[in-house]
Amino acid sequence: MTREEMIRIKETRGYSFQMLSEASGVSPDTLRRIFSGAVTQPRKSTMDAIERALLEREEKEETDKQITYDYTPLHGKQPECVCESAAAYAITSKDPADNSPLGKKKQGEYTLADYYALPDDKRYELIDGVLIEMNSPETVHQDIAAYIHMMLYDYIRKTGRPCKVYESPIDVQLDCDDRTMVQPDVLVLCNRNLLRRFGIYGAPDFILEVLSPSTRKKDMSLKLTKYMNAGVKEYWIIDPNKKCLITYDFTDEQFVPVIHPLNTSVPVAISGGDLLIDLAPVAEVIEELADLE
Repeated sequence: MTREEMIRIKETRGYSFQMLSEASGVSPDTLRRIFSGAVTQPRKSTMDAIERALLEREEKEETDKQITYDYTPLHGKQPECVCESAAAYAITSKDPADNSPLGKKKQGEYTLADYYALPDDKRYELIDGVLIEMNSPETVHQDIAAYIHMMLYDYIRKTGRPCKVYESPIDVQLDCDDRTMVQPDVLVLCNRNLLRRFGIYGAPDFILEVLSPSTRKKDMSLKLTKYMNAGVKEYWIIDPNKKCLITYDFTDEQFVPVIHPLNTSVPVAISGGDLLIDLAPVAEVIEELADLE
């Protein structure tokens, strides 16, 4: 199997680097370097291990399609698959089992069945079996997300690119397993094979998160790692408090964050640099709403 064939299967199926690493024994960093072309002559044993992992994964998914899982979601949505588990992150969050019909599970043990059983009047993210309650976003958060969404949407519409832009709330089954479901503030999806009725099944190409006091740690550490390992190509973080944009281009092997002031225009990497987003309106919104109670 050639590298191009591996890339096609990975992107079509929405497999994350972390998922392939666990199945093949090849580190996520080595996988990223091979799939990006940074390693031009990988070892045959390494390529054989990746090929076996991809083929076994495809075979398992075909088998899983024949299995009926006992889910009783309140939202009328059905998970697309149940796959392997991942180690839970040690983060602090209110245990929703105290106020919902989920039973007395511990954080790190929750699955999509629990996620779908949550009441409609509250929003959660599920990350590696940990349910995290999401507060309602502030007005500055909404204005910034709406502006970035508008800029991305207008560019895609004008250029005719086969991409979709979504703004939260939208479910993203990031790792294609039953232990993680996130809701990025804004995302761009160019691989329509990952589009499902419930949301996105796999890693989007671009993700934006707007920081708030309750999400800062999660967005800058936990989600950063999850997005990188899942195969997200570009990650933007806007910090209204520090008035800056932090960008990560995960196709760059250095994985170095770049900090931009809000008085400049920043190119969107997945556009090949064709789209420049002026950050001045973001700064204006922050100043306008800074003194609101």
